[in-house]
Amino acid sequence: MFCLRYKHRIKSLPAVLCQEGNNTDQNVLCQKIYALVAAAPENSFHGAYRFYDQPLVGFASACDPLFADLKKPSIVGHLFRAPAEWLSGAVTVISMFLPFSEEVRRSNYPSGSTSEQWMHARFKGEEFANQVRKFVTEEIIATGNCAVAPTIQSDFKADFTAYTSSWSERHVAYIAGLGTFSLNRSLITERGAAGRFASVITDLYFPPSPRLYSDPFQNCLYSREGKCGACIERCPSGAITPDGKDKYICHQYLFVQNPMQNFNAQFGYPYSACGKCQTKVPCEQQIP
Repeated sequence: MFCLRYKHRIKSLPAVLCQEGNNTDQNVLCQKIYALVAAAPENSFHGAYRFYDQPLVGFASACDPLFADLKKPSIVGHLFRAPAEWLSGAVTVISMFLPFSEEVRRSNYPSGSTSEQWMHARFKGEEFANQVRKFVTEEIIATGNCAVAPTIQSDFKADFTAYTSSWSERHVAYIAGLGTFSLNRSLITERGAAGRFASVITDLYFPPSPRLYSDPFQNCLYSREGKCGACIERCPSGAITPDGKDKYICHQYLFVQNPMQNFNAQFGYPYSACGKCQTKVPCEQQIP
């Protein structure tokens, strides 16, 4: 049975401001994030190649009505906590997309096993994404305001049997105007789908970014025009079909079959990554 999550299409509403207040220059924060990603040695595998290129940064109102929609079983689910449930007095959610570098992406073009570069970018790269989360949090706290990054909190929960979690980076990015979903349930940004997302909730006001789309699947060529479907052919587990992605099949492939288990044992990675559906496809690094 195919997973029907996302078949319920959430209505895209204009961003709603929680309050007027200290309109801190968000460009200053963005420039600091860009500088960190460009210069940090942790954004590379021992200096051999970079994990991420310059990120995209979007902002959402913490009281945007779409956050309430994410609690629906057909979207994220019952575990999801709205911004104010993570941070009392939440005003803004900052979302970041860290696109994988060309070397990481191209290394994963061949069919078969996931490339070593992609594996390192998935796990070592996520460690660096956590560093970005902490950096943004600390920058905001230094101004005298409050901030929290949900996915690195001790009470963050993910249920891999019901495929739900208490925070969803991709859905938050959608609300923050960074992109829309694809057939394979990645999020397609203006720099494509191959990369990682991170976010921080704060009580500091930033103007929300516009959502330049009206449909949650607008950037997907297959969903938009019935064309493409390249990710179907790229999926080694058969989890992706014209109906979407079966999360159970994908999960079994990565966690149970674990085709990279020998490589994982060498580096201490908990399960296999894949990324075939995000590479060598039209939405890899752009909106098709």
